[in-house]
Parts: sequence; structure tokens; C-alpha cells
Amino acid sequence: MSKVNTTGVDPTNMGVGRAIAVLTSGGDAQGMNAAVRATVRVGLYTGAKVFFVHEGYQGLVDGGDHIRPATWESVSMMLQLGGTVIGSARCKDFQTRDGRLKAAYNLVKLAITNLCVIGGDGSLTGANIFRTEWNDLLKDLVSKGKITKEQAKASSHLNIVGMVGSIDNDFCGTDMTIGTDSALHRIIEVVDSITTTAQSHQRAFIMEVMGRHCGYLALITALACGADWVFIPEMPPDDGWEEHLCRRLTETRNAGSRLNVIIVAEGAINKEGKPITCDQLKDLVTKRLGFDTRATILGHVQRGGTPSAFDRVLGSRMGVEAVMALLEATPETPACVVSLSGNQAVRLPLMECVQVTKDVTVAMKEGRFDDAVKLRGRSFENNWNTYKLLAHVRPPATKSNINVAILNVDAPCAGMNAAVRTAVRIGIIQGHNMLAVHDGFEGLAQAKIEPITWNTVGDWTGKGGSELGTKRGLPGKYMEEISLNIAKYNIHALVIIGGFEAFSGGLEMVQGREKYEELCIPMVIIPATVSNNVPGSDFSIGADTALNTITATCDRIKQSAAGTKRRVFIIETMGGYCGYLATMSALSAGADAAYIYEEKFGIRDLEANVEHLVQKMKTTVKRGLILRNENCSSNYTTDFIFNLYSEEGKGVFDCRKNVLGHMQQGGTPTPFDRNFATKMGAKAVLWLTEKLKECYGHGRIFANNPDSACVLGMRKRGLVLQPLAELKEETDFEHRIPKSQWWLKLRPIMKILAKYKISLDTSEQTLMEHVINKKHPVHMTLTK
Repeated sequence: MSKVNTTGVDPTNMGVGRAIAVLTSGGDAQGMNAAVRATVRVGLYTGAKVFFVHEGYQGLVDGGDHIRPATWESVSMMLQLGGTVIGSARCKDFQTRDGRLKAAYNLVKLAITNLCVIGGDGSLTGANIFRTEWNDLLKDLVSKGKITKEQAKASSHLNIVGMVGSIDNDFCGTDMTIGTDSALHRIIEVVDSITTTAQSHQRAFIMEVMGRHCGYLALITALACGADWVFIPEMPPDDGWEEHLCRRLTETRNAGSRLNVIIVAEGAINKEGKPITCDQLKDLVTKRLGFDTRATILGHVQRGGTPSAFDRVLGSRMGVEAVMALLEATPETPACVVSLSGNQAVRLPLMECVQVTKDVTVAMKEGRFDDAVKLRGRSFENNWNTYKLLAHVRPPATKSNINVAILNVDAPCAGMNAAVRTAVRIGIIQGHNMLAVHDGFEGLAQAKIEPITWNTVGDWTGKGGSELGTKRGLPGKYMEEISLNIAKYNIHALVIIGGFEAFSGGLEMVQGREKYEELCIPMVIIPATVSNNVPGSDFSIGADTALNTITATCDRIKQSAAGTKRRVFIIETMGGYCGYLATMSALSAGADAAYIYEEKFGIRDLEANVEHLVQKMKTTVKRGLILRNENCSSNYTTDFIFNLYSEEGKGVFDCRKNVLGHMQQGGTPTPFDRNFATKMGAKAVLWLTEKLKECYGHGRIFANNPDSACVLGMRKRGLVLQPLAELKEETDFEHRIPKSQWWLKLRPIMKILAKYKISLDTSEQTLMEHVINKKHPVHMTLTK
């Protein structure tokens, strides 16, 4: 279960005697419902009263029936819904002092002194104004006889916590706002569909995506679909861009591409601050190049649809953090925003974030575009630099005479091809010759090696599976042949993209250096597996796509029982011995339990889970969901668990079981996996280029240090390279998993949201961080 609580504070009593209100304001965003659900359930778990405020700030001003008590069941079955169930409205009244006076009266009457606001920067600024005026508002209400002095004293301080819900990802200080990932899902679905029709007719497509003041959606879309050009408000194109654009489109066509894609943010401008529109670009391309050109404006499609797995987990984690921040706040604590940095939950001073967000707008108005990109944060800057490298840098005329080979190892997964594409293109930009190895280490031994060019990988970003072909075989038994082929093809460096076998194979290659000098070349492992079990990285390419597949399937399975009697579904997920997929999909699909190998369970636990579900099913809840990792126990099999629940649930619910199988490895990669793979491929080859310079001496390359064979991984807040030899100590080889895994800390949240009264560890309090004047900026934060 969760770690023992070491602070002496019982989290289930933290909120006793307190009341929390939750509202959504401004534009809606997918994932808001997950945040509302988590806020309500964790609030109730702490013993607090929780209230819904319907229709945003308008409901706060109007009061009455707009502010209603929330119950556990009232947030059931809302995780998978887009938009916001409690409604959102733009509110003029709250912008006046009179409106805020009414709002204060409505809160005091219900003894609510904790407010959780989910919205954009305007909504959060409004909340902060409300908080600073609070004492004056109470004095006015007392003097007008609306409330008593006792009531004013009992409500003397208003705590405010914000969660940023905005599809534009335009709020500084947070890596990802709630709704951004889902919006990218909608955009990429459309881009993929348009790409197929454009290729049929050899067309140029211009697509406008949302982002009046922020180019994040446009930038990530351009990276995720390999667009020819992107226009964003933060970085207008240089003068003479029209010629440059036309030249680029012509070069792409001449190189054999059948389509051109241009992505435009709705707020795109030129250096003079004048808008760059879809129609303008369409006229330009049609008149100057004569290309058959179509323009598509996506509009509100981007706000709609079901939230992605990432947004559900993000909303849930932020909801938990928001309640903790409210209940731990003192009158001296500044209003804060709960946010995500890498995969860490952080608390940031609300007004500092708002200030930096405003600073971006000022920088853009004053023409300080480099500053605007920097103020958006490391993640945005990093994405922009990757895009520039891939789209605007021409391969050098002089070659480096370096040969870099790329291979895929282990089972195929979505995103592998995107990593290969970027690695190939960045390698060519660095002047290297790139070689493709087919069928993993086996192919390296059998000399299935050929040159791979810029155009070969052109449309690989959105392709699932592995175009190079991949096998599980380890290099140990082929060392002789592999070393001969490395010498024969004059390979100077290796990029190995794959799962646990890529890691184990890398280790075998390093051990082989003692016997075979040919293996003394730099190597980098890029983790790519649905299981997310590679040591040295918190995330693997492909895991997000698998997670979304499982979540979407769970939604459908739950929906299949709508209108029937009470039903519980037992679902088996992949992952080997790693419980990542089972745990995260349990969080994003709202499961009642997730059985995994890492958290031992016995018959007593199973009994307690069944009893818990039986009691739950006697209320208004009609559906239950149980997830089981394929290798969580050799005796408590999926059939055993299905039979147990079927028998014990007789008369209350019936059961169905599903084994999801290989559908989890298929499909086109999600925007996260495309972008993550793109960054990983780029970083890997840039690191190898530097390493090759270090290892060059006496006319040859010789790499024998432990740090010349590394895993490139995402750790907490950035991309890091760790020597394979070091990671060996952190690995459980028998079960093919790292010895410590960050996501296990999220399991108590899953249980609390499923109504278990367990102890939530509050000892590791999230401290307030600052976003202004950071002396030591975070190392290359990597997000979506």
C-alpha cells in the first residue's frame, strides 16, 4: 500500500470542519472533469465539505442553486467526458466590485473559505483579486447587516488554489495545461486524415490551429507531423520569408514528396505585427508556385472530444495537489497554482506565473521575440530549437566521414519510426552517413545494413510499428559476426532504439569490448516500449500510445454496460512484470483496483477489494473496472480473479473479462510519443556527435569509457544520459524492471479516488517554487 505517513497528520481528518468550493471558468478544456472529480473525492476523503459552483464565476455571483453540495457519486462516470460538466461562463459581473461582494456573501453563508479555480490566466487573476479584497468585502457585508461579525470572523481568510485549464498551453510556469494534450490529439487526427488525401492529389495543405497569443499547439503539431513550415506569434519569420517558404516547398516536392504541410497559429504575425492568415498563404503558394492548395481552419474541434489519458492523469494529480495545497495554506501563503514540471507536481505563486505570462505579450508587442520564446520556458524553447534544426537547417556540403548505424530491438511500438526519422535527419545535418540496420542485433550480425537517406524517412513520424523491422534476439551469440560487420561497414557509432532487450543488448555489447575492439564505439540506447520498463528513464516511447489505447477501450467496455444491470469488468493489460500500464490506465479510466507485480497482494487483499466493490455496487454506482497486469501473479490469474468476483458478486453484479493483447502495441503514435521520439532522436545524435569528437585520436575512434555507452532517458524534469554500467545496479534482471519506479507513488491516489480509506503520504510536501528570477534554470524540461 502507500508509504507510512510520517508527519503525524492524519490526512483523512485534515479537512474536518472546512469547506471547499470548486469552479471551472473561461474557455472549457478536456480534462477539467478529471480535475473536478479528483478535487471532490480527495476533499471528501479529508473530511471536508465540498461544493460545486455551476457556471463559473457567474454561479458564484448568482448563488442560490448554483452552489450545490458535491457527493462521491455525483462525480461518477465523468472522467471520460470532454468539456466541463459543472459549466463555465465568461462573467462580466465578477469583474465589478458589486459582483464580488455578492460572491463573498454567497460563500460566507455556506462557510466556504477554500476556493479551487480551474481556468486560464484571466480566471486565476480574478480569483487573486477576490482574495486580496476579501477582508474589505467582509467589512462591507457586516456594515450592511448582510452577515454577522461572528460569520465574518469564522470566514476571515480565503484560500485560493488554481489549476490551469487551457488548450493553448499559454500559461507560464507550467509545462502542460489541462486540455493541451487532448487538443493535440484532435489536431493530429485531422492532420493524419488530411495527409492521406493530400498525398493522393499532390496538394499543399495550410492548417490553422488555435493559439491567439501562444504558438504551442502549432509548434508541436509541426514537430509531430513533420510540417514544412510553422508560423507562430512568438517568433515571426524573417523578412523575405515568402521567397524562403516557396523555395522550401519546391525543394520538398523536387525531392519526391507528394504533399506540403504548413501549420499556422491563429495569432501568427509578421515582424511588423500584421497577421499572417491561411488565405494569404494559400494565395501566395497558388500564385507563385501553381500548387493545388487547400486551407483548413480547425476551430472548436480542438476543444471537443474525450480527454486523452495524459489529461485525465494530469487533471487527477492536480486535483489531489490542489486540495492538499488548500488545506495546508496559511493566511501568509500566496495564492498558488498547482502545476507540472517534467513529471513532478509543483506549486507556484499564482501572480508570478500571471506576471511572466503577461511579460511574454509585452515582449511580443515590443518586438523582443527571442525574449518571448525564452519567457515561455525551457520546454517551449527546446521545441522551437528542435523544429528549426529539422526544418530550416540545410545539410552541409562537406561530409564528416562518420557512419552512424540505427537499429530497432525488442517488440515494435508506436513512435519508433519518429525517433529513427529524427536521428537520420539530424545525423545528415551533422554531415554523417546514416545506415539502417534491419531486424535488430540479428540483422547487424547478418549484414542487413544499407544507407538511409533524408527522403526515405520523410513520412515516418506518424507511422506505427517499426519500418526498420525489429527482433528480440540479443547480440551475445552473434558477437563475432557483429564485430566483423562493424568493421566491414566502418560503423563509428550506434543508435539502439527499443525496450528492455535494447538495454540488455547494450550491456552485452559493452562487455564484448574486452574481446572485440570493434565494439569500442559510442552507443546510445533510446527507450521505446509499451511496457515502460527500461532503467534510466521515467518514460519510454510508445507507452503513451498504449495507455491511450487501453483507456479508450476501457471507456467503450464501460459504456457497453450502460442501461444494463450492474456489471464489473476484469481487464488484463500488457507490460511484462512492469505495472505501469495497469496503474496509469486505472487512473485514467477510473478503475476500482489494479493488480501489479510490484505491489504484492494476497487472498486477504482480494477479499477486501471484492467486499469494497460489493458495497459500492449497492449505491447508485453501476459499473466496476478491475485491471490486472499480465504477470502480476502466477496463481491469481485473470481467470481466477474473474471467477472470484463472479462468485462473490452473485446477486449484486455480474462479471465480464477482456484480455486486450496486441492491440496495445499497434496504432499510430500519439502526439506525445511523436514529440518525445523527435526530441530523443535529436538529442541522441547530437550527443553521439560530441562523444565521437572526444573519442577521436591517432586517426581512429576508440571509445572504451563507461560513459561512451549510455541510456538517454527522461528523469523528473529533463533529458539525461546515464552510463549502462551504472544502471546495471538499478536493475532487476529476472523481472526485467528497474528496482525503483516513480509512478508507484501515484497508486495511493488511484485507491483514494476509488474510495479506499488508506493513508496518503503527506510527508513529502510539495514546496512553493518561484518562476521569476530563477538563478538556476531547470535543465531542459521535456514535456509533450
